[in-house]
Amino acid sequence: MPARLEIEGGVPLRGSVRVSAAKNAALPALAAALLTPEPVVLTNAPALADVRTMAKLLETLGGTVVHEGGELRARVPRVTNDLAPYELVSTMRASVLVLGPLVARHGSARVALPGGCAIGVRPIDQHLKGLARLGAEVTIENGYVIARASRLKGARIATDLVTVTGTENLMMAAALAEGTTVIENAACEPEVSDLAALLNRMGARIHGAGTARLEIQGVAELAGATHRIVADRIEAGTLIVAGAITRGDVTVTDLVPDHLASVLSKLEEIGVALEVGPTSVRVRGPERPRAADVTTSPFPGFPTDMQAQVMTLLGLADGQSRVTETIFENRFMHVAELARMGARIATDGSIAVIRGVPAYQGAPVMASDLRASAALVLAGLAAHGQTVVSRVYHLDRGYERLEAKLGALGARITRRP
Repeated sequence: MPARLEIEGGVPLRGSVRVSAAKNAALPALAAALLTPEPVVLTNAPALADVRTMAKLLETLGGTVVHEGGELRARVPRVTNDLAPYELVSTMRASVLVLGPLVARHGSARVALPGGCAIGVRPIDQHLKGLARLGAEVTIENGYVIARASRLKGARIATDLVTVTGTENLMMAAALAEGTTVIENAACEPEVSDLAALLNRMGARIHGAGTARLEIQGVAELAGATHRIVADRIEAGTLIVAGAITRGDVTVTDLVPDHLASVLSKLEEIGVALEVGPTSVRVRGPERPRAADVTTSPFPGFPTDMQAQVMTLLGLADGQSRVTETIFENRFMHVAELARMGARIATDGSIAVIRGVPAYQGAPVMASDLRASAALVLAGLAAHGQTVVSRVYHLDRGYERLEAKLGALGARITRRP
């Protein structure tokens, strides 16, 4: 039986908690190890299910990955296989990040189409159009993307929409292409900038990371490098909301406050007291949150990955709030479970209207995806009585020992097999 979390709610969290490294930065950094025969050493590496899946994928392609003491050491002396099989890709969409590096270094890649995801379709057509612009011959056969190129050539790529993994895939491919590549409408997320920093340490020439226009001068080869993975802004945001929703007093450390600017300003609007330091945020929760409206958008806008957590906080607000989700189409799957705990939320397409209630009631609930799991844990921390969150394997994909971190702040939370 999959693990579950049992939470006795109603305890204000107190103390200090450190943020782990970002899953969404660790995965592309591991994929980048495919670009060189030399070792890529990643420090501050999170111990997460998705990181283990990416390590397994690198091993099937000819690499070795050793994870010890918070350090990941990945090395692919030679690509011995260009196939990313459906069994691995279907468990984690980010597996598609091996596509660009494989074509760039090895000349060919066969990567299973990711298929559906609980929060929406999330197609990879922008990745494929971009690779074709770089000169790859791209076909789809029997559910696999097959891409080939003797040497990729620099090109101007303008994506139809902002895509984080698409930007990362094309940036890695272009790093070894002949000539200069310009990516317009590039994703500006901190995780993209973190990958660019690693690639530049490996000898790539990438300019404009963090802006919508990337310029990449291709080089003939890349070397190994050592790189510290950036802090997880979504875990940081989740821990800050945990302090707020329990009316606690929590200091969240080892984060980059600028990466959370839109979340922090929204929390202040909701009535959460924040003290922001260079690498920390102290949060004190209000007696009752204020209602507010939230619209998700690409970085530096309000992140879709924080929508469920902030909606859970707004569910206890004094008044009516409105959340508009512009990134993913099925991102309200936590709503039905929150309703079991007493939340009053009505959804219509991409809009959720939240009528605040004074308190949540503990209940058995089921997680449907990674951020929905976090939202249900937050609701459980604030609720009267016991909440049991089942299917927490979703949580383990993106949060490193969340229950241990919350427990150290005073939460009554236990993992059961």
